[in-house]
Amino acid sequence: MSDARTETGRQVVREMLGEDFLQGFEAHIASGTFGSEAGRLALAGAFGDIWGRPGLERKYRSMITLAVLITLRAPHELQNHVRAALANGCSAAEIEEVIIQTIPYVGYPAVSIALNATAEVFKEKGLLKSPVTAKDRGL
Repeated sequence: MSDARTETGRQVVREMLGEDFLQGFEAHIASGTFGSEAGRLALAGAFGDIWGRPGLERKYRSMITLAVLITLRAPHELQNHVRAALANGCSAAEIEEVIIQTIPYVGYPAVSIALNATAEVFKEKGLLKSPVTAKDRGL
């Protein structure tokens, strides 16, 4: 049986990333394999305690999280949170503005990583039609 923190975390993940993502997340936690304890802590702590808090709308939490992940140059995690940001009501234009806002603080190399990672998600979601990444342009 799970506690209230975990149940809140499950609901937040389901709403932000979908049932399939949640099932994969929970399967990893239940596996007891390497990293599963970190997943359990993230579900209850990050998603249950932090994302489930009142005080900020999820849209704004998403924008903050995107900026932090851009700074950390964490493209795979950024992609998950771009998906979450879209589910939380951020538009593609707002997400692009978050990326642009980070330029003077994190520099163009970090922003380039973020633009490429975000473009992949936007293409997956049908939000972009033309090639936009260096790889797409044959570079």
